[in-house]
Amino acid sequence: MQPSLILRSGRSAWKGPFFVAFPNLKQALEDNVPIRTNARSCTILPNFVGVRFMVHNGKDYLPVTVTQDMIGHKLGEFSHTKKRFTYKATKNR
Repeated sequence: MQPSLILRSGRSAWKGPFFVAFPNLKQALEDNVPIRTNARSCTILPNFVGVRFMVHNGKDYLPVTVTQDMIGHKLGEFSHTKKRFTYKATKNR
């Protein structure tokens, strides 16, 4: 077991990180079932490592698998809301 990690957040230290309680977290770890969520502002905690989330980006649910490097970040950072812009070729060319 690793020592507890310091989580940086924009909130006050006495409030702690913002997270949502996922009641089916234990089942998701055992059965490898993704958890569908709209909570993009939820801070990723150390006990989320290895869990698959389906994070809503405003239109679809995008898959996010939590790794050790993601701890302390928000779920929404890994589910992009904007598409990359590309120029379309016209019919006349």
